[in-house]
Amino acid sequence: MFRSTLFMEFVFIGLWNSGFIAAEYGLPYAGPFTQTFWRYAGLAVVLFVYLTVTGRIQWPGWAAAAPVFCVGILAHAVWLSCSLLSIDHGVPAGIVALVVALQPLLTGALSGKVTGEPTPFFRWVGLGIGFTGVALAVLSRVDLNDSASVFFHFVPLGAVAAMTAATLLQRRMELNRHDRVLPLDVSLFYQSLASAAILIVPAVFIEELQTDWDPAFFKAMLWVIFAVSLFAYSLMFDLIKRIDATRLSSLFFLGPPITMLMGWAFFGDTLEPTDLTGLLIAGIGVALAQQKQKNHLM
Repeated sequence: MFRSTLFMEFVFIGLWNSGFIAAEYGLPYAGPFTQTFWRYAGLAVVLFVYLTVTGRIQWPGWAAAAPVFCVGILAHAVWLSCSLLSIDHGVPAGIVALVVALQPLLTGALSGKVTGEPTPFFRWVGLGIGFTGVALAVLSRVDLNDSASVFFHFVPLGAVAAMTAATLLQRRMELNRHDRVLPLDVSLFYQSLASAAILIVPAVFIEELQTDWDPAFFKAMLWVIFAVSLFAYSLMFDLIKRIDATRLSSLFFLGPPITMLMGWAFFGDTLEPTDLTGLLIAGIGVALAQQKQKNHLM
């Protein structure tokens, strides 16, 4: 199980962070809310067809559906809208990724209270080392004369709060087996449906649903729908069943350095020595946070 879980974590890290690149690639063709709406409307359609063909489409009732709707809106609609809104207003993707990387600390602080899974001391140390690596890699790139407003630099904090709440809520549902937990594909369908229903409002009233269906945008949508929203999110919720919330959240520390590596590979962005150093330090921190508690005294 350890090996399969470790493999899933590596695949999840790669796919998850590719979403930053693909989404930024699509921003010239559709605004943040519109792009995210099309993403989840498309995903909902794909899952609806799949579940109908396989005879597994079902309405579980409001008691089971309501928390799934909440997880979907938080983990998809709010998280992505906050991130893309900042990027669309000139905040570098690396800075957004740095702010989002605060999520593991918030998750670790609240995990014991919400899920009953206390965070051992060695894991806090790992989280601290991971954040140090992230800060080194990203803050070295910060332009103090950046023209983006202070407001849009703080918007990703909404993504931090949303993903933390979604992770803890999903983990609590997994631990409390007396609550009905929907199959992963059915759950993702209702999460996507709720996200699209929420996003249609700002997409229409703020951005007028303006979309340039250029082939490049279409390709970006296919990637974020199938590789990221379908596969990566499925991996994330499968990992929530296997590992505790803090351990899962520690993987997000690798986001900023990996996003920079992908930017270098796909867009020719300059890769600084501090990027590689930060990636190494973050990797050490994540490795420490991933250790099992039985190997430590605390």
